[in-house]
Amino acid sequence: MGKAIGMIEFKTVSAGVTAADRMVKTASVELLEAQVVCPGKYIALIAGELSAVRSAVDAAEAIYEEQFIDSFVLGNPHESLFPAIYGTTRVENVSALGILETFDAASIIVAADAAAKTAIVDLIEMRIAKGMCGKSYFYITGEVAAVEAAIERAKAAVAPKGMFLDSSVIAHPDEQICRSIL
Repeated sequence: MGKAIGMIEFKTVSAGVTAADRMVKTASVELLEAQVVCPGKYIALIAGELSAVRSAVDAAEAIYEEQFIDSFVLGNPHESLFPAIYGTTRVENVSALGILETFDAASIIVAADAAAKTAIVDLIEMRIAKGMCGKSYFYITGEVAAVEAAIERAKAAVAPKGMFLDSSVIAHPDEQICRSIL
């Protein structure tokens, strides 16, 4: 994978597939994910050098402006993002549990990256608009103060676009809750 990742999110599948095709034809990037998510939206995630990812995302945004929802480009994404996206993170102990929800798919990755870079926390899981009517969420764990700081930073990262939905921090969640999310 390159030094940057980027994502596009479109209201329709046809616009999304066309935009994803435009991304990979515009610059030397690797298509990591391209799929339909709820409710019939389309996302595409790419990786590569920062300038290539920026060029590809810019080109995709311009193709169907009326169908465009959101996008991002992240240079040097936190290494814990992909295990959380793919559900391969292994967490043994949950001291505090942080939960953050967004209205879209792209914002949750930006929020998770901001959270992971803010404090010593572990990303447990990231659900990207699958079975959520287009909403997304992540779970993080760590010491209470670290989780609180990470959630506040994640909120600040997505709030300007109006995509923040809700969040909470649970200090020492019950074992039954921990089993249900791990």
